[in-house]
Amino acid sequence: MRKVILLLAIIFTVLAIVFSALPMDTLAFLPIGTALLFSLLLLKKSEYEQKRFPKSLLFICALCSVFVLGKTLFIKDKVEVDQKFELQKIETKEEAKKELEEIEGLE
Repeated sequence: MRKVILLLAIIFTVLAIVFSALPMDTLAFLPIGTALLFSLLLLKKSEYEQKRFPKSLLFICALCSVFVLGKTLFIKDKVEVDQKFELQKIETKEEAKKELEEIEGLE
């Protein structure tokens, strides 16, 4: 039973690290919470000599959660208007109007 919990704790801790590095905002808390749960279960199932690894997994999960929380609170997403694209849109509309007027003039 301990080996299964150990494997699940390792898998979810790796997923927590990956999700915290990706721009997924609070969705990263799902694997972090699951990894914390399995790490706590592993800590409870382990004997005194075996508690070093579950503690390190708990530390990694806590570090990931602090990182995700900091990213969520302190990094703001900004959307800027692309002036070149807006000018290109206007020019394209004007060209399309001219082409339609030329087509109508030919008929």
